[in-house]
Amino acid sequence: MSRKYEILYIIRPDISEDDKNALVERFDTLLKDQGAEVIESKDWEKKRLAYDIKDYTEGLYHLVELNADNADALNEFDRLARINRDTLRHMIVQIDN
Repeated sequence: MSRKYEILYIIRPDISEDDKNALVERFDTLLKDQGAEVIESKDWEKKRLAYDIKDYTEGLYHLVELNADNADALNEFDRLARINRDTLRHMIVQIDN
């Protein structure tokens, strides 16, 4: 049975527009390649952070809504988001159906 998830990640604010688009495309493709169905992937906005993260006071928020049958796509996203220097924070939440 497919479950619905939301992934919210924060991208460093000084990234170029092209690099940001490439990062988003890479993450969306990774999720699809791992078997998830990406429903929507959208930029939110640049927001001031509640506290500094890696010396940044602002971040670019990006939200992804998806369906996944298993945790493979989420685990791989989590692993890569942790080691990617352009992502400041990320959060994966299961949505109740």
